[in-house]
Amino acid sequence: MSDLTLGQTVRRLTAEELEVGFAATANEGKAASAPDTPEVDLADPDALEVIDLLKDYSGVLLTGAPGTSKTYLAHTVAMILSEGNSARRAFAQFHPSYQYEDFMEGYRPKEGGGFERCPGVFLQLCAAAARDLDHSYVMVIDELSRGDAARVFGEALTYVERSKRGMSFLLPSGTIATVPPNVAIVATMNPLDRGVDEVDAAFERRFAKRLMLPNAELLEARLIENDVPDALRKALLGWFRDINGQKTPAAQIGHAYFWNITDEASLKAAWEYQVQYHVDRAFRYEEQTRDRLRDKWAAIFVGDTQAESK
Repeated sequence: MSDLTLGQTVRRLTAEELEVGFAATANEGKAASAPDTPEVDLADPDALEVIDLLKDYSGVLLTGAPGTSKTYLAHTVAMILSEGNSARRAFAQFHPSYQYEDFMEGYRPKEGGGFERCPGVFLQLCAAAARDLDHSYVMVIDELSRGDAARVFGEALTYVERSKRGMSFLLPSGTIATVPPNVAIVATMNPLDRGVDEVDAAFERRFAKRLMLPNAELLEARLIENDVPDALRKALLGWFRDINGQKTPAAQIGHAYFWNITDEASLKAAWEYQVQYHVDRAFRYEEQTRDRLRDKWAAIFVGDTQAESK
């Protein structure tokens, strides 16, 4: 039996059927982390590609600009491998304050005084997987590059390697631990985060990287599905291709920012509350390009033919 198993039956399941909901794992008000669709497609070719990579690598890093469906794809992979069983998957979001004690083990005060050892989220998942080697377990790590990933993993970073799976190692508490072969690790990261260089150095030999790009074709299909008027759709897609064609690395903006656009009002809201800040930040040293993109956006709503895709 392979280390990572996949059920033979393929069908579309709703997030509700799979106990997902995403309420606890993504901020639905933030385009970068919002799920792209209420359904999980068990035949999703991107998810199946990641699952294939997991058979050969210690884990997979989904890297790309905000809003490129990284978190959604990570959760889709987790749903498929765990077969909808929430007990067989775990989620962590790294940030500057996230520690080894949260992920592996630490000591916390207990009632009546003193301290007790508490296993972290990854150690708990590994322990459960070790008791159930016939099934796959999945650790999803969102925004890996925002934390000190090597320090958070600690000694476990060595033992996530495929060649060292199942080997015992000693934790600072004296506890013996293992990373079983049936544990998959899928992480997301923004390639422009400050901690990327450190992540690259620690993980590049162990993890496969899968680049996630802004997808104009996927966005167009979604806008058609949302019954967005033709002129508005074409103008938005023209602007989307324009900004993502800029040489500035920080310029890229994902399709998920516009996933729920249905009309002019919702598109204006997307600009007011999210998109304009992305443009200003990405082009703060390129005023001419920034102003041109702002003008082209404004032209979307006055029918300027320059805003339409060529």
